[in-house]
Amino acid sequence: MPDGYFTDDSMLRRVHRERAVALSGPRALLLQAAHPLAVSGLLAHSTAVEEPYDRLARTAEVMNTIGFGTKAEADRVTGRVRAQHRCVRGKIRDEVGPYAAGTPYAADQADLLLWVLFTLVDSGIVVYDKYVRSISDAEQAAYWEDYKVVGELFGLDRSDMPDTLRDLRAYRRDMLTSGRLVVTDWARTRARQIVLEPPVPVQFRPLVQTANFITIALLPDEIRRQYRLGDWPMPPMVLRRALVAGGAEYMKRVVIPLLPDSVRLVPSARAA
Repeated sequence: MPDGYFTDDSMLRRVHRERAVALSGPRALLLQAAHPLAVSGLLAHSTAVEEPYDRLARTAEVMNTIGFGTKAEADRVTGRVRAQHRCVRGKIRDEVGPYAAGTPYAADQADLLLWVLFTLVDSGIVVYDKYVRSISDAEQAAYWEDYKVVGELFGLDRSDMPDTLRDLRAYRRDMLTSGRLVVTDWARTRARQIVLEPPVPVQFRPLVQTANFITIALLPDEIRRQYRLGDWPMPPMVLRRALVAGGAEYMKRVVIPLLPDSVRLVPSARAA
């Protein structure tokens, strides 16, 4: 749409128009739940952990509106989210990693919003690069610039977000090695159940198992270790990675290029 925040040339639209990028959702949710304050402030206070696929659907709908709707529509949906965030305040009960018992959290605090934003960006890049086509550093940088606009819509200031792609990668390294990400017993149990073991009809179980296979293989090693998903309940990780890589190359080189837009692209992208 001409009056939206993004155009068809923007990397955000080019990435999120692809149906395959939906595979990034479960990965992003597991990363979000690995932050003790985020899981308390943004997940445990909502139905996200009880109804993960509803949350993923809502997140996809909001991102779809931001990416392909008008500015007025994007402002409206993100305004509702910000209003919900303002109502969530609390303190963690027990000591978790570097966080002392009683550490306060708020759903609209910048560091938690940034972590959630990062999980969406990082997962989008990983899945797009793996299953659609290789994404260059310049394109990743443009994608991050687009996501800064998304961050502002959710209440972040530019100064709250890494400035460049190099800064974003430094933030990633720091978060994965600093000890600030700690998968709690509660998150480990609930996340495994809600993301990897959903109660779905029998005919959909093979699809869920395939998505799980991909989600686990694409998680950062440290996060996978903390969730204790190394061999859950599939082939060893080395073999799993090889299978995912081979399937991804087949999808990227053979399947995706031959799919008609009616199958490959999300409806809003075709309409835009």
